[in-house]
Amino acid sequence: MSQSDPEKITTIEEIQPRSAGQTAKTRTPAYRPRFWTVTAIFSLVVNLLLVIVVVVLLTQIFAIKAALQEGLIDPLYENFVRMDEARIETTVTVETQVPARFDLPLDTDTTVRLSQDTPIDNAYVDINTGALSLSAPADILLPAGTDLPIHLTLSVPVDQQIPVSLNVPVNIPLSQTELHQPFVGLRDTVAPYRDMLNKLPSSWRELICGPNPGAFCSAILP
Repeated sequence: MSQSDPEKITTIEEIQPRSAGQTAKTRTPAYRPRFWTVTAIFSLVVNLLLVIVVVVLLTQIFAIKAALQEGLIDPLYENFVRMDEARIETTVTVETQVPARFDLPLDTDTTVRLSQDTPIDNAYVDINTGALSLSAPADILLPAGTDLPIHLTLSVPVDQQIPVSLNVPVNIPLSQTELHQPFVGLRDTVAPYRDMLNKLPSSWRELICGPNPGAFCSAILP
């Protein structure tokens, strides 16, 4: 018994360290499978959500393209072009007073009518009748209403305020004003996005078959 006891003790001592080592090796990585399982599940969920989002976007991509092109980009571009080609047409009412200061020269023959009896002293009269011939100075009286032909040569000073009331039609093309450059700049800003959207397909049929599909493609994708 004394010889077998040391052998048993030795065997137990050899077995115990190996059991302890094996236990440490099996317990250390116990959390790792759970971590990778959670990570894999999370990754699958995220990928599934991304796939759903992509599918939804693909089903609506042509609608989004049409909304951007027909509802925003094309109207903006066309309106900027029309604004640059537009004209301001209106009627402006001008009411003011214009000063008139000048000398008006008169050199003309005219006829004046006497408004009352006008005496003329020391006038020289020449009277010839069948019974009487007289040429001599005399005092005469011209009755009211007598027309007298005269020649006027004089300068009349004029200093007046002349009232002016005019309706002035206005027709101004905006392309010849300072607004031309801003309109052109806005149009050129939108133009690249308009061209890009025009080059994109508008349907799955156009995406797969191109802008000019053949008979076979038209039959498959009506």
